[in-house]
Amino acid sequence: MKKIQNFLNSKFGEILIIIFILIAGFVVRLYHLNSPLADWHSWRQADTASVARIYLDKGIDLLHPRYYDISKIQTGAYNPEGYRMVEFPIRDALHAILAKNFTFVGFEAWGRLISIFCALISAFFLYLIAKHYSGKWTGLTAAFIFLFIPYNIYFSRVILPEPMAVMFGVISLYLFVKEKYIFSAVFLALGSLLKPFVFFYGLPMLYLAIDKYGFSGIFKKKILIVFADIALIPFFLWRIWVNGYPNGIPHFDWAFNGDHIRFRPAFWYWIFGERIGRLILGVWGVVPLSIALIKTEKKNLFSFFFLFGVVLYTITIATANVRHDYYQIFLVPALALMVAEGLRHLWVEKTFNHVISRPFSIFVVFLMLMIGYFQVKEYYKINHTEIIEAGQALDKIAPKDAIVIAPYNGDTAFLYQTKRFGFPVVDEAIEDMVSKRGASYFVTVNYADPDTKYVMDHFKVLEKTNTYMIADLTKKAK
Repeated sequence: MKKIQNFLNSKFGEILIIIFILIAGFVVRLYHLNSPLADWHSWRQADTASVARIYLDKGIDLLHPRYYDISKIQTGAYNPEGYRMVEFPIRDALHAILAKNFTFVGFEAWGRLISIFCALISAFFLYLIAKHYSGKWTGLTAAFIFLFIPYNIYFSRVILPEPMAVMFGVISLYLFVKEKYIFSAVFLALGSLLKPFVFFYGLPMLYLAIDKYGFSGIFKKKILIVFADIALIPFFLWRIWVNGYPNGIPHFDWAFNGDHIRFRPAFWYWIFGERIGRLILGVWGVVPLSIALIKTEKKNLFSFFFLFGVVLYTITIATANVRHDYYQIFLVPALALMVAEGLRHLWVEKTFNHVISRPFSIFVVFLMLMIGYFQVKEYYKINHTEIIEAGQALDKIAPKDAIVIAPYNGDTAFLYQTKRFGFPVVDEAIEDMVSKRGASYFVTVNYADPDTKYVMDHFKVLEKTNTYMIADLTKKAK
Protein backbone atom coordinates (compact mmCIF):
# COMPACT_ATOMS: atom_id res chain seq x y z
CA MET A 1 0.00 0.00 0.00
CA LYS A 2 2.81 2.38 0.86
CA LYS A 3 4.54 1.60 -2.46
CA ILE A 4 1.35 2.46 -4.33
CA GLN A 5 1.00 5.69 -2.38
CA ASN A 6 4.63 6.61 -3.07
CA PHE A 7 4.15 5.87 -6.76
CA LEU A 8 1.00 8.01 -6.97
CA ASN A 9 2.79 10.86 -5.23
CA SER A 10 5.80 10.66 -7.55
CA LYS A 11 6.31 12.81 -10.63
CA PHE A 12 6.22 9.71 -12.83
CA GLY A 13 2.93 8.67 -11.26
CA GLU A 14 1.48 12.13 -11.89
CA ILE A 15 2.49 11.96 -15.55
CA LEU A 16 0.94 8.53 -15.98
CA ILE A 17 -2.32 9.66 -14.36
CA ILE A 18 -2.73 12.73 -16.58
CA ILE A 19 -1.89 10.63 -19.67
CA PHE A 20 -4.49 8.06 -18.62
CA ILE A 21 -7.10 10.79 -18.05
CA LEU A 22 -6.42 12.28 -21.49
CA ILE A 23 -6.51 8.91 -23.26
CA ALA A 24 -9.75 7.94 -21.50
CA GLY A 25 -11.18 11.37 -22.33
CA PHE A 26 -10.35 10.74 -25.98
CA VAL A 27 -11.89 7.27 -26.00
CA VAL A 28 -15.26 8.29 -24.53
CA ARG A 29 -15.59 10.94 -27.23
CA LEU A 30 -15.30 8.39 -30.03
CA TYR A 31 -18.89 7.32 -29.41
CA HIS A 32 -20.87 7.91 -32.63
CA LEU A 33 -17.83 9.56 -34.19
CA ASN A 34 -18.95 8.64 -37.71
CA SER A 35 -22.66 9.24 -37.26
CA PRO A 36 -24.35 11.58 -39.78
CA LEU A 37 -24.67 15.22 -38.91
CA ALA A 38 -28.28 15.02 -37.77
CA ASP A 39 -27.96 14.76 -33.99
CA TRP A 40 -28.64 17.42 -31.33
CA HIS A 41 -28.13 20.99 -32.57
CA SER A 42 -27.44 19.63 -36.05
CA TRP A 43 -28.75 22.91 -37.52
CA ARG A 44 -25.88 24.87 -35.92
CA GLN A 45 -23.33 22.17 -36.59
CA ALA A 46 -24.41 22.03 -40.22
CA ASP A 47 -23.71 25.74 -40.65
CA THR A 48 -20.15 25.25 -39.36
CA ALA A 49 -19.53 22.06 -41.33
CA SER A 50 -20.87 23.68 -44.51
CA VAL A 51 -18.07 26.25 -44.50
CA ALA A 52 -15.47 23.49 -44.26
CA ARG A 53 -17.12 21.37 -46.95
CA ILE A 54 -17.27 24.31 -49.36
CA TYR A 55 -13.58 24.94 -48.64
CA LEU A 56 -12.96 21.28 -49.44
CA ASP A 57 -14.86 21.54 -52.74
CA LYS A 58 -13.90 25.02 -53.90
CA GLY A 59 -10.68 25.91 -52.09
CA ILE A 60 -9.90 27.85 -48.92
CA ASP A 61 -10.66 31.58 -48.80
CA LEU A 62 -10.31 32.75 -45.21
CA LEU A 63 -11.75 36.19 -45.90
CA HIS A 64 -14.90 34.90 -47.60
CA PRO A 65 -16.32 31.92 -45.68
CA ARG A 66 -19.52 30.57 -47.24
CA TYR A 67 -22.24 28.13 -46.29
CA TYR A 68 -25.18 26.57 -48.10
CA ASP A 69 -27.99 28.83 -46.87
CA ILE A 70 -28.66 31.64 -49.36
CA SER A 71 -32.05 32.57 -47.93
CA LYS A 72 -32.86 35.67 -45.90
CA ILE A 73 -33.94 33.72 -42.82
CA GLN A 74 -30.70 34.20 -40.83
CA THR A 75 -29.58 37.61 -42.03
CA GLY A 76 -32.77 39.38 -43.07
CA ALA A 77 -31.61 39.74 -46.68
CA TYR A 78 -31.01 37.28 -49.49
CA ASN A 79 -27.45 36.04 -49.51
CA PRO A 80 -26.83 34.67 -53.02
CA GLU A 81 -23.15 33.92 -52.39
CA GLY A 82 -23.91 32.18 -49.10
CA TYR A 83 -21.47 34.33 -47.12
CA ARG A 84 -21.07 33.24 -43.50
CA MET A 85 -19.52 36.23 -41.75
CA VAL A 86 -19.46 35.09 -38.15
CA GLU A 87 -16.35 33.45 -36.73
CA PHE A 88 -13.00 33.74 -38.50
CA PRO A 89 -12.78 30.35 -40.24
CA ILE A 90 -9.60 28.94 -38.64
CA ARG A 91 -11.39 25.79 -37.61
CA ASP A 92 -13.12 25.33 -40.96
CA ALA A 93 -9.88 25.66 -42.92
CA LEU A 94 -8.21 23.08 -40.68
CA HIS A 95 -11.21 20.79 -41.11
CA ALA A 96 -10.98 21.04 -44.90
CA ILE A 97 -7.22 20.45 -44.94
CA LEU A 98 -7.49 17.33 -42.78
CA ALA A 99 -10.45 15.93 -44.71
CA LYS A 100 -8.66 16.47 -48.02
CA ASN A 101 -5.31 14.98 -47.05
CA PHE A 102 -6.32 12.19 -44.68
CA THR A 103 -9.27 10.49 -46.32
CA PHE A 104 -9.14 7.38 -44.14
CA VAL A 105 -11.31 9.41 -41.73
CA GLY A 106 -14.70 10.71 -42.91
CA PHE A 107 -15.54 14.38 -43.28
CA GLU A 108 -17.89 14.59 -40.27
CA ALA A 109 -15.51 12.47 -38.20
CA TRP A 110 -12.68 14.94 -38.85
CA GLY A 111 -14.94 17.77 -37.75
CA ARG A 112 -15.60 15.99 -34.48
CA LEU A 113 -11.97 14.96 -33.98
CA ILE A 114 -10.85 18.59 -34.16
CA SER A 115 -13.17 19.44 -31.26
CA ILE A 116 -12.04 16.34 -29.37
CA PHE A 117 -8.37 17.27 -29.58
CA CYS A 118 -9.23 20.83 -28.57
CA ALA A 119 -10.96 19.41 -25.47
CA LEU A 120 -7.91 17.31 -24.57
CA ILE A 121 -5.62 20.32 -24.88
CA SER A 122 -8.04 22.41 -22.80
CA ALA A 123 -8.06 19.71 -20.11
CA PHE A 124 -4.25 19.61 -19.99
CA PHE A 125 -3.89 23.36 -19.54
CA LEU A 126 -6.72 23.38 -17.01
CA TYR A 127 -4.74 20.77 -15.10
CA LEU A 128 -1.68 23.06 -15.17
CA ILE A 129 -3.70 26.05 -13.93
CA ALA A 130 -5.28 24.12 -11.04
CA LYS A 131 -1.93 22.56 -10.17
CA HIS A 132 -0.34 26.00 -10.02
CA TYR A 133 -2.86 27.24 -7.46
CA SER A 134 -3.93 24.15 -5.51
CA GLY A 135 -1.51 21.33 -6.20
CA LYS A 136 -1.30 18.40 -8.57
CA TRP A 137 -4.28 16.43 -7.23
CA THR A 138 -6.61 19.38 -7.72
CA GLY A 139 -5.15 19.75 -11.20
CA LEU A 140 -5.72 16.11 -12.03
CA THR A 141 -9.24 16.28 -10.61
CA ALA A 142 -10.04 19.41 -12.65
CA ALA A 143 -8.87 17.69 -15.85
CA PHE A 144 -10.96 14.63 -14.98
CA ILE A 145 -14.10 16.65 -14.23
CA PHE A 146 -13.70 18.68 -17.42
CA LEU A 147 -13.28 15.61 -19.61
CA PHE A 148 -15.90 13.36 -18.04
CA ILE A 149 -18.85 15.64 -17.35
CA PRO A 150 -21.34 14.04 -19.77
CA TYR A 151 -22.48 17.45 -21.00
CA ASN A 152 -18.91 18.28 -21.97
CA ILE A 153 -18.29 14.86 -23.49
CA TYR A 154 -21.01 15.59 -25.99
CA PHE A 155 -20.38 19.28 -26.55
CA SER A 156 -16.63 18.89 -26.96
CA ARG A 157 -17.10 16.52 -29.91
CA VAL A 158 -19.57 18.61 -31.89
CA ILE A 159 -18.73 20.44 -35.12
CA LEU A 160 -18.87 23.90 -33.61
CA PRO A 161 -16.28 26.66 -33.07
CA GLU A 162 -16.85 26.74 -29.30
CA PRO A 163 -14.49 23.88 -28.28
CA MET A 164 -11.58 25.48 -30.15
CA ALA A 165 -12.43 28.92 -28.75
CA VAL A 166 -12.44 27.44 -25.23
CA MET A 167 -9.07 25.81 -25.91
CA PHE A 168 -7.51 29.10 -26.98
CA GLY A 169 -9.06 30.81 -23.97
CA VAL A 170 -7.74 28.28 -21.44
CA ILE A 171 -4.26 28.34 -22.98
CA SER A 172 -4.33 32.12 -22.80
CA LEU A 173 -5.30 31.96 -19.13
CA TYR A 174 -2.44 29.62 -18.29
CA LEU A 175 0.10 31.77 -20.11
CA PHE A 176 -1.18 34.86 -18.30
CA VAL A 177 -0.84 33.06 -14.97
CA LYS A 178 2.77 32.35 -15.92
CA GLU A 179 3.19 36.01 -16.97
CA LYS A 180 3.85 35.13 -20.61
CA TYR A 181 1.72 38.09 -21.61
CA ILE A 182 2.51 38.31 -25.33
CA PHE A 183 1.80 34.64 -25.98
CA SER A 184 -1.29 34.88 -23.79
CA ALA A 185 -2.56 37.78 -25.87
CA VAL A 186 -2.02 35.86 -29.13
CA PHE A 187 -4.14 32.95 -27.93
CA LEU A 188 -6.80 35.27 -26.53
CA ALA A 189 -6.96 36.97 -29.93
CA LEU A 190 -7.33 33.61 -31.69
CA GLY A 191 -10.14 32.64 -29.33
CA SER A 192 -11.94 35.95 -29.82
CA LEU A 193 -11.77 35.58 -33.61
CA LEU A 194 -13.74 32.38 -33.20
CA LYS A 195 -16.02 33.57 -30.42
CA PRO A 196 -15.80 37.03 -28.81
CA PHE A 197 -17.32 35.50 -25.67
CA VAL A 198 -13.77 34.38 -24.84
CA PHE A 199 -13.12 37.95 -23.71
CA PHE A 200 -15.08 37.10 -20.55
CA TYR A 201 -12.09 34.88 -19.68
CA GLY A 202 -10.26 38.16 -19.29
CA LEU A 203 -11.82 38.87 -15.89
CA PRO A 204 -9.46 36.55 -13.95
CA MET A 205 -6.60 38.05 -15.98
CA LEU A 206 -7.69 41.52 -14.87
CA TYR A 207 -7.75 40.30 -11.28
CA LEU A 208 -4.21 38.93 -11.56
CA ALA A 209 -2.95 42.14 -13.16
CA ILE A 210 -4.51 44.36 -10.49
CA ASP A 211 -3.29 42.07 -7.74
CA LYS A 212 0.28 42.31 -9.03
CA TYR A 213 0.53 45.89 -10.30
CA GLY A 214 -2.34 47.73 -8.63
CA PHE A 215 -5.32 49.30 -10.41
CA SER A 216 -3.47 52.38 -11.57
CA GLY A 217 -0.37 50.34 -12.33
CA ILE A 218 -2.01 48.26 -15.04
CA PHE A 219 -2.41 51.42 -17.16
CA LYS A 220 1.28 52.21 -16.78
CA LYS A 221 2.67 48.74 -17.44
CA LYS A 222 3.70 48.76 -21.11
CA ILE A 223 3.57 44.99 -21.48
CA LEU A 224 -0.11 44.98 -20.44
CA ILE A 225 -0.89 47.71 -22.96
CA VAL A 226 0.80 45.62 -25.64
CA PHE A 227 -1.20 42.62 -24.37
CA ALA A 228 -4.47 44.53 -24.81
CA ASP A 229 -3.49 45.68 -28.31
CA ILE A 230 -2.58 42.18 -29.50
CA ALA A 231 -5.73 40.68 -27.97
CA LEU A 232 -8.18 43.28 -29.28
CA ILE A 233 -6.93 44.54 -32.64
CA PRO A 234 -7.46 41.30 -34.65
CA PHE A 235 -11.02 41.07 -33.35
CA PHE A 236 -11.86 44.63 -34.41
CA LEU A 237 -10.17 44.19 -37.79
CA TRP A 238 -12.30 41.11 -38.46
CA ARG A 239 -15.45 42.92 -37.35
CA ILE A 240 -14.65 45.82 -39.69
CA TRP A 241 -14.11 43.37 -42.54
CA VAL A 242 -17.33 41.40 -42.04
CA ASN A 243 -19.36 44.61 -41.82
CA GLY A 244 -18.67 44.96 -45.53
CA TYR A 245 -20.83 41.86 -46.10
CA PRO A 246 -24.08 42.63 -44.24
CA ASN A 247 -25.98 39.90 -46.13
CA GLY A 248 -23.70 37.34 -44.53
CA ILE A 249 -24.09 38.50 -40.91
CA PRO A 250 -26.84 36.62 -39.04
CA HIS A 251 -29.09 38.51 -36.65
CA PHE A 252 -27.39 38.66 -33.26
CA ASP A 253 -29.11 41.43 -31.27
CA TRP A 254 -31.63 38.87 -29.97
CA ALA A 255 -28.85 36.97 -28.15
CA PHE A 256 -28.28 39.63 -25.50
CA ASN A 257 -31.75 40.13 -24.10
CA GLY A 258 -34.07 39.92 -27.09
CA ASP A 259 -36.99 38.49 -25.14
CA HIS A 260 -36.27 40.51 -21.95
CA ILE A 261 -35.63 37.35 -19.94
CA ARG A 262 -32.56 38.61 -18.11
CA PHE A 263 -33.03 38.46 -14.31
CA ARG A 264 -36.59 37.23 -14.66
CA PRO A 265 -37.47 34.05 -12.68
CA ALA A 266 -37.19 31.94 -15.84
CA PHE A 267 -33.60 33.15 -16.34
CA TRP A 268 -32.50 31.91 -12.89
CA TYR A 269 -34.39 28.67 -13.36
CA TRP A 270 -32.93 27.83 -16.75
CA ILE A 271 -29.34 28.97 -16.22
CA PHE A 272 -28.69 28.02 -12.60
CA GLY A 273 -31.28 25.30 -12.16
CA GLU A 274 -31.60 23.36 -15.41
CA ARG A 275 -28.32 24.12 -17.16
CA ILE A 276 -25.62 24.53 -14.50
CA GLY A 277 -27.37 22.54 -11.78
CA ARG A 278 -28.88 19.61 -13.66
CA LEU A 279 -27.44 19.42 -17.18
CA ILE A 280 -23.78 20.24 -16.51
CA LEU A 281 -23.25 19.34 -12.84
CA GLY A 282 -25.80 16.55 -12.58
CA VAL A 283 -27.36 18.11 -9.44
CA TRP A 284 -24.77 16.66 -7.05
CA GLY A 285 -21.85 18.59 -8.52
CA VAL A 286 -23.40 21.67 -6.92
CA VAL A 287 -22.21 20.35 -3.53
CA PRO A 288 -18.43 20.66 -4.12
CA LEU A 289 -19.03 23.82 -6.15
CA SER A 290 -20.78 25.40 -3.14
CA ILE A 291 -18.04 24.26 -0.76
CA ALA A 292 -15.40 25.81 -3.02
CA LEU A 293 -17.29 29.11 -3.14
CA ILE A 294 -17.78 29.23 0.62
CA LYS A 295 -14.17 28.34 1.37
CA THR A 296 -12.53 30.51 -1.30
CA GLU A 297 -9.13 31.71 -0.12
CA LYS A 298 -6.99 34.49 -1.58
CA LYS A 299 -4.74 32.02 -3.41
CA ASN A 300 -7.83 30.64 -5.16
CA LEU A 301 -9.43 33.96 -6.09
CA PHE A 302 -8.31 33.28 -9.65
CA SER A 303 -10.86 30.44 -9.89
CA PHE A 304 -13.50 32.61 -8.23
CA PHE A 305 -13.03 35.43 -10.75
CA PHE A 306 -12.95 32.91 -13.57
CA LEU A 307 -16.33 31.62 -12.45
CA PHE A 308 -17.60 35.15 -11.94
CA GLY A 309 -16.48 36.01 -15.48
CA VAL A 310 -18.44 33.20 -17.11
CA VAL A 311 -21.50 33.95 -14.98
CA LEU A 312 -21.24 37.54 -16.19
CA TYR A 313 -21.18 36.08 -19.71
CA THR A 314 -24.49 34.26 -19.14
CA ILE A 315 -26.03 37.45 -17.79
CA THR A 316 -24.79 39.50 -20.74
CA ILE A 317 -25.77 36.97 -23.42
CA ALA A 318 -28.96 36.15 -21.54
CA THR A 319 -31.45 35.13 -24.22
CA ALA A 320 -29.06 32.92 -26.17
CA ASN A 321 -27.92 31.13 -23.00
CA VAL A 322 -31.50 30.40 -22.02
CA ARG A 323 -32.58 29.25 -25.48
CA HIS A 324 -29.54 27.14 -26.44
CA ASP A 325 -27.66 24.79 -24.14
CA TYR A 326 -24.47 24.80 -26.25
CA TYR A 327 -23.81 28.39 -25.20
CA GLN A 328 -22.82 27.08 -21.78
CA ILE A 329 -19.74 25.35 -23.22
CA PHE A 330 -17.77 28.40 -22.06
CA LEU A 331 -18.76 27.76 -18.43
CA VAL A 332 -17.29 24.27 -18.15
CA PRO A 333 -13.59 25.10 -17.48
CA ALA A 334 -14.44 27.44 -14.60
CA LEU A 335 -16.98 25.00 -13.16
CA ALA A 336 -14.46 22.14 -13.41
CA LEU A 337 -11.87 24.19 -11.52
CA MET A 338 -14.29 25.07 -8.73
CA VAL A 339 -15.72 21.56 -8.42
CA ALA A 340 -12.17 20.17 -8.20
CA GLU A 341 -11.37 22.71 -5.51
CA GLY A 342 -14.50 21.73 -3.56
CA LEU A 343 -13.57 18.04 -3.78
CA ARG A 344 -10.09 18.91 -2.48
CA HIS A 345 -11.67 20.53 0.57
CA LEU A 346 -13.81 17.45 1.19
CA TRP A 347 -10.76 15.20 0.89
CA VAL A 348 -8.11 17.07 2.91
CA GLU A 349 -9.78 19.70 5.13
CA LYS A 350 -9.51 18.76 8.80
CA THR A 351 -12.86 20.42 9.48
CA PHE A 352 -14.49 17.46 7.70
CA ASN A 353 -14.68 13.95 9.12
CA HIS A 354 -12.60 12.07 6.51
CA VAL A 355 -14.29 8.77 7.29
CA ILE A 356 -17.45 10.36 5.88
CA SER A 357 -16.22 13.15 3.59
CA ARG A 358 -13.89 11.06 1.42
CA PRO A 359 -16.39 8.32 0.50
CA PHE A 360 -18.99 11.05 0.15
CA SER A 361 -16.83 12.96 -2.36
CA ILE A 362 -16.49 9.81 -4.47
CA PHE A 363 -20.24 9.25 -4.26
CA VAL A 364 -20.86 12.87 -5.32
CA VAL A 365 -18.71 12.45 -8.43
CA PHE A 366 -20.44 9.16 -9.29
CA LEU A 367 -23.91 10.70 -9.00
CA MET A 368 -22.85 13.83 -10.90
CA LEU A 369 -21.63 11.78 -13.86
CA MET A 370 -24.53 9.33 -13.81
CA ILE A 371 -27.26 11.96 -13.60
CA GLY A 372 -25.45 14.03 -16.21
CA TYR A 373 -25.38 11.02 -18.53
CA PHE A 374 -29.17 10.70 -18.37
CA GLN A 375 -29.48 14.37 -19.33
CA VAL A 376 -27.48 14.07 -22.57
CA LYS A 377 -27.79 10.47 -23.76
CA GLU A 378 -30.56 11.42 -26.20
CA TYR A 379 -28.35 14.07 -27.81
CA TYR A 380 -26.47 11.45 -29.82
CA LYS A 381 -29.56 10.02 -31.47
CA ILE A 382 -30.48 10.58 -35.10
CA ASN A 383 -34.22 11.18 -34.95
CA HIS A 384 -34.81 12.09 -38.58
CA THR A 385 -32.93 9.70 -40.83
CA GLU A 386 -35.23 10.66 -43.69
CA ILE A 387 -33.36 13.94 -44.28
CA ILE A 388 -30.14 11.97 -44.74
CA GLU A 389 -31.80 9.56 -47.17
CA ALA A 390 -33.42 12.40 -49.12
CA GLY A 391 -30.20 14.40 -49.23
CA GLN A 392 -28.23 11.45 -50.59
CA ALA A 393 -30.90 10.81 -53.22
CA LEU A 394 -30.84 14.42 -54.42
CA ASP A 395 -27.04 14.41 -54.49
CA LYS A 396 -27.20 11.60 -57.07
CA ILE A 397 -29.71 13.41 -59.26
CA ALA A 398 -28.93 17.14 -59.18
CA PRO A 399 -25.94 18.91 -60.78
CA LYS A 400 -23.35 20.20 -58.30
CA ASP A 401 -24.29 23.82 -59.04
CA ALA A 402 -28.04 23.29 -58.61
CA ILE A 403 -29.91 25.61 -56.23
CA VAL A 404 -32.12 23.54 -53.95
CA ILE A 405 -35.21 24.22 -51.89
CA ALA A 406 -35.10 21.88 -48.88
CA PRO A 407 -37.82 23.16 -46.52
CA TYR A 408 -37.26 22.07 -42.93
CA ASN A 409 -38.74 24.92 -40.87
CA GLY A 410 -35.65 26.99 -41.53
CA ASP A 411 -33.35 24.28 -40.17
CA THR A 412 -30.25 24.04 -42.41
CA ALA A 413 -29.47 20.45 -41.37
CA PHE A 414 -31.58 19.15 -44.28
CA LEU A 415 -29.98 21.54 -46.78
CA TYR A 416 -26.55 20.40 -45.57
CA GLN A 417 -27.43 16.80 -46.46
CA THR A 418 -28.04 17.82 -50.09
CA LYS A 419 -24.52 19.31 -50.41
CA ARG A 420 -26.03 22.19 -52.38
CA PHE A 421 -26.62 25.91 -51.93
CA GLY A 422 -30.24 26.74 -51.45
CA PHE A 423 -33.12 27.48 -49.12
CA PRO A 424 -34.13 25.76 -45.86
CA VAL A 425 -37.56 27.36 -46.09
CA VAL A 426 -40.10 28.44 -48.70
CA ASP A 427 -40.19 32.19 -48.10
CA GLU A 428 -41.92 33.34 -51.32
CA ALA A 429 -43.89 31.87 -54.21
CA ILE A 430 -42.23 28.81 -55.71
CA GLU A 431 -42.28 30.37 -59.20
CA ASP A 432 -40.51 33.47 -57.83
CA MET A 433 -37.89 31.32 -56.14
CA VAL A 434 -37.27 29.69 -59.51
CA SER A 435 -37.21 32.85 -61.63
CA LYS A 436 -35.61 35.28 -59.16
CA ARG A 437 -33.44 33.04 -56.97
CA GLY A 438 -32.45 30.35 -59.45
CA ALA A 439 -33.96 27.42 -57.56
CA SER A 440 -34.06 24.30 -59.74
CA TYR A 441 -34.83 21.40 -57.39
CA PHE A 442 -37.27 20.84 -54.55
CA VAL A 443 -36.75 18.09 -51.98
CA THR A 444 -39.01 17.43 -49.02
CA VAL A 445 -39.68 14.93 -46.25
CA ASN A 446 -43.01 16.47 -45.29
CA TYR A 447 -45.96 15.38 -47.41
CA ALA A 448 -48.38 17.32 -45.19
CA ASP A 449 -46.79 20.63 -46.18
CA PRO A 450 -49.01 22.62 -48.61
CA ASP A 451 -45.90 23.60 -50.56
CA THR A 452 -45.16 19.93 -51.18
CA LYS A 453 -48.62 19.38 -52.63
CA TYR A 454 -48.28 22.50 -54.78
CA VAL A 455 -44.93 21.38 -56.19
CA MET A 456 -46.22 17.87 -56.92
CA ASP A 457 -49.20 19.36 -58.78
CA HIS A 458 -47.23 21.89 -60.84
CA PHE A 459 -43.72 20.49 -61.38
CA LYS A 460 -42.17 17.27 -62.58
CA VAL A 461 -41.62 14.75 -59.77
CA LEU A 462 -38.32 12.92 -60.27
CA GLU A 463 -38.44 10.60 -57.30
CA LYS A 464 -41.06 9.80 -54.70
CA THR A 465 -40.86 7.34 -51.79
CA ASN A 466 -42.70 6.89 -48.52
CA THR A 467 -40.32 9.33 -46.83
CA TYR A 468 -39.23 11.91 -49.39
CA MET A 469 -40.01 13.53 -52.74
CA ILE A 470 -37.72 15.25 -55.26
CA ALA A 471 -39.03 17.51 -58.02
CA ASP A 472 -37.42 19.32 -60.95
CA LEU A 473 -38.52 22.97 -60.77
CA THR A 474 -37.35 23.66 -64.30
CA LYS A 475 -39.97 21.32 -65.75
CA LYS A 476 -43.72 21.60 -65.45
CA ALA A 477 -45.94 18.66 -64.52
CA LYS A 478 -47.66 16.96 -67.46
